[in-house]
Amino acid sequence: MADKAQLQEAIKTQGEVVRKLKSEKASKEQIDEEVAKLLQLKAQLGGDEGKHVFVLKTAKGTRDYNPKQMAIREKVFNIIISCFKRHGAETIDTPVFELKETLTGKYGEDSKLIYDLKDQGGELLSLRYDLTVPFARYLAMNKITNIKRYHIAKVYRRDNPAMTRGRYREFYQCDFDIAGQYDAMIPDAECLKIVYEILNELDLGDFHIKVNDRRILDGMFAVCGVPDEKFRTICSTVDKLDKMAWEDVKKEMVNEKAPAEQNGADEAGVSVGSVAGGGRYDGLVGMFDPKGRKVPCVGVSIGIERIFSIMEQKAETSSEKVRTTETQVLVASAQKNLLEERLKLTSELWNAGVKAEVLYKKNPKLLSQLQHCEETGIPLVAILGEQELKDGVVKLRNVASREEVRLIVSQIVYNLSCILTKHFD
Repeated sequence: MADKAQLQEAIKTQGEVVRKLKSEKASKEQIDEEVAKLLQLKAQLGGDEGKHVFVLKTAKGTRDYNPKQMAIREKVFNIIISCFKRHGAETIDTPVFELKETLTGKYGEDSKLIYDLKDQGGELLSLRYDLTVPFARYLAMNKITNIKRYHIAKVYRRDNPAMTRGRYREFYQCDFDIAGQYDAMIPDAECLKIVYEILNELDLGDFHIKVNDRRILDGMFAVCGVPDEKFRTICSTVDKLDKMAWEDVKKEMVNEKAPAEQNGADEAGVSVGSVAGGGRYDGLVGMFDPKGRKVPCVGVSIGIERIFSIMEQKAETSSEKVRTTETQVLVASAQKNLLEERLKLTSELWNAGVKAEVLYKKNPKLLSQLQHCEETGIPLVAILGEQELKDGVVKLRNVASREEVRLIVSQIVYNLSCILTKHFD
């Protein structure tokens, strides 16, 4: 009983912590972390009859997506995939986990962020960290020397998440890569063009595409007095500029990775918010090939989660409603006892490829059916009535303008298809 009382007191205290953070408008990550602690305490307390209480939360660094968010994601994916296909890419897929040795030693310091799976008495496995190394393994394993491919899939990193900035432990990568021996810079130029096309079509606002060469950076390190053996280590810190403030990056470089050897000048703060990156990796495939045969590769990866965050914020501030379905027409009835007629017409529309819906009620009120259209953004409603059926017609109403036309039942599929083509064009 004493333990229960202590637990209840701890729950009360933790509840006050959560309420205080909310009143102070603390960051979402901080609030979520304290809420998770509160839920865990409540789970320990159990239900009224000692029944186990589940902690209903997603794992750290992950999230659920509601229908509105998924509609935004789907739009972004469609734009990206269309661009990849427009440039002649084909797609592949690889397992979500790889042999641990496949991933080991390919990411430098970031190897510590790889999720290792518990040994089940068989192979040692790890969740994929990115799509590039599995692609290189795929090329070497299948002896492929040239391919233009795109791959969209989830990857996993045991990183410290920053959910509001689009950094997660589970997230999508959208990769486009050209593998093969080609004349210099032609594939590289196409990769840059792809990034431009995608960002331009997504309409995220002004953006800059920065092109660099790691050898130039190495030269800067040499001038600053960084020993050759520390170049790669320092580079991994520079790569964090889109995740950390300049002061933190500078501190890591100067104080932790190359103490007493830096003499470079202090620089202005660097803006963050990279949404794409890429480059060459000509030697990676050769690391997997038994004979060390190299396949030159160049590619880009679109930072999809950050783009989602931007798009979601724009949707929140926009007056435009985000549709979560693609239904084109609702089949409705004006009187009772017309369920069979509604279902028959709906079936005909489905068979003709029209995206149609019907409410799951025998005798729904017409007002309820029209409200459903307004709430979900369905543009058209086909209204069946006793008199209309006797006359062999159906009323088609434009939900927004409330204009109506009468269509002959026997020709409704053809006529409706023509109207939809005009409406959605």
